[in-house]
Amino acid sequence: ESDKRLAVITAAMPEGTGVAGFARRWPARFYDVGMAEQHAVGLAAGLARGGMRPVIAVYSTFLQRAYDQIMHELCLQELPVILAIDRASLVGEDGPTHHGVFDVGYLRVLPNLAVLSPKDPAELRAMLQWALEQRGPVALRYARGGIVCGEPLGRPAKIVSGVSEPLRAGKDVTLLALGSMVYPALKVADELSRERMDAAVVNARFVKPLDVEMVRQAAQAGAIVTLEESQVAGGFGSAVSEALGELGLSQTSHLRIGLPDQFVEHGKRSELLSLCKLDPASLTTRISDWF
Repeated sequence: ESDKRLAVITAAMPEGTGVAGFARRWPARFYDVGMAEQHAVGLAAGLARGGMRPVIAVYSTFLQRAYDQIMHELCLQELPVILAIDRASLVGEDGPTHHGVFDVGYLRVLPNLAVLSPKDPAELRAMLQWALEQRGPVALRYARGGIVCGEPLGRPAKIVSGVSEPLRAGKDVTLLALGSMVYPALKVADELSRERMDAAVVNARFVKPLDVEMVRQAAQAGAIVTLEESQVAGGFGSAVSEALGELGLSQTSHLRIGLPDQFVEHGKRSELLSLCKLDPASLTTRISDWF
């Protein structure tokens, strides 16, 4: 409310993205461009050049349409625009056209763009505040409905660029979890402990810039498992593998867990997680067998 430069843009999704309240309270700073994601990003770039702080509220699957504008109008010019990427997950009954599972791969390759994924709504609020303090573009990708699998962890630690959040210590294997996979990772660690596996859990927070020091420490401690609710091809796990190579630690045992190289069908979110073996029981079995 104190920042009169803030503007919100959406592409025909004010209710779905949760920005209808902002539109009613500050109509002069709200723009619904209709089903024109390319125009949404172009408009945000122009507003940013004029001194505003635009936030684009958009579903992950629809942001793909504006890839060229993200690249040339935001990243190339290093403009302070925030991409608030909703439905960055399996979305259940919305179907295969709406699963937001490709954004990690297509965003992390772009220079000058920070890419973050919160574990819960409280961390999303903290990340949004952090993003508003940055001088370049920021992408915040979060699951539909602020999904939390377990008891909320409360107030998050301070957001620092490229710094992850250790949540549990362990000496056998480190579970590096991104976004919606953080709470399941904590459940998995509890289950693994019953099998005499001591698993650390780290909330990655940043896809880019990646917490390379955390990766180094995890590699030196033992094996690494990366968990993400996005395509495993080119995703967060791939970023960790690349970092291990650059650190000269490519011999580290590393299991990348994410979504398979296929389009996921329609169904309830719980059913789809089980189908893709991303539910806690399947994750526990897969990690235990691999280890």
